[in-house]
Amino acid sequence: MTTPLKLSVRRGGDGTAVISAVGEVDMTNADAFRSALAQASAGGGRFVVDLTGVDYLDSAGLTVLLPHASRIKIIATPLLTPVLTISGLAEVTSVVPAP
Repeated sequence: MTTPLKLSVRRGGDGTAVISAVGEVDMTNADAFRSALAQASAGGGRFVVDLTGVDYLDSAGLTVLLPHASRIKIIATPLLTPVLTISGLAEVTSVVPAP
């Protein structure tokens, strides 16, 4: 059974938009993920995608992240880091380990 995706957008201490995802990102909720990224990127600057609460990220989720690669920093757990690396996304954006 899939874990529902919960998304939130907030501003970090420096004013940078931070989108946090919790649950699973897959083709059933990629549109919601896309909308949240669009909201976070509305200011035109760099923003953060916090995936520390994501248990599963499939190709639909990667496809949503890719167009924003030049403007995002992704915070990922050791579970997701291999997915981001194998997909090539880690080569075109900043991926940092979860604190």
